[in-house]
Amino acid sequence: MRRLDGKVVVITGAGGGMGREAALLFSEEGAQVCVSDVDRAAAEQTASEARDAFAVEVDVADPTSVEAMYAATADRYGGVDVLYNNAGISPAEDGSILETEPDAWQRVQDVNTKGVYLCCKYGIPHLLERGGGSVINVASFVAILGAATSQISYTASKGAVLSLSRELAVQFARQGVRVNALCPGPVETPLLLRIFGDDPAAYERRRVHLPMGRLAKPREIVNAALFLASDDSSYVNGSTFLVDGGLTAAYVTPE
Repeated sequence: MRRLDGKVVVITGAGGGMGREAALLFSEEGAQVCVSDVDRAAAEQTASEARDAFAVEVDVADPTSVEAMYAATADRYGGVDVLYNNAGISPAEDGSILETEPDAWQRVQDVNTKGVYLCCKYGIPHLLERGGGSVINVASFVAILGAATSQISYTASKGAVLSLSRELAVQFARQGVRVNALCPGPVETPLLLRIFGDDPAAYERRRVHLPMGRLAKPREIVNAALFLASDDSSYVNGSTFLVDGGLTAAYVTPE
């Protein structure tokens, strides 16, 4: 038996990166998947490669759009069992607090913080209708560590996602809904590689702090999400689920 047989999963930001990897893996594991992304073409491409999936264009910062995403999934598959709130942005304009302008700050908050809030607000009622389910909110290791190479709004947004996840985990625990914050370390995705750009020194500045000496592969993070989505994690709730290669445990890394 596959690990997600019989489960309906909604994944935001599934047009590329970790969201795309999750859609393909979850589908392989038996799930029926709503592949949602602000980029309809990217979502449709991912859905076309999955076993049982369909694409939805969604703006996670828009309540009407988020509600419609869940309604479309429930209409198609009969309900929703797993929310994988993965959509997020980290634009170049988000840097030091001394440089980040209010509009750049708000743009990140609208997607990363408000987006998770809306996906939980409108998604959890669908889980309650099924008698429970799993919510995976993608936070980050930066929710618990500081960095001199700051992305102030991104960092603040991920801290908010972590706190929100804990609160929801406690609130809905006795109704069968588990809520966990998945906190990846640095991952080899287009989003992060764009930050490094063509500057090898920018990568080396970070790599020295990684005990394993490398970035995570997207599938390594998604494998952890698969565990959280499945019944294997039936007693995992309210966790700060770190998948960071030991980064947050490190003081001095190997030579």
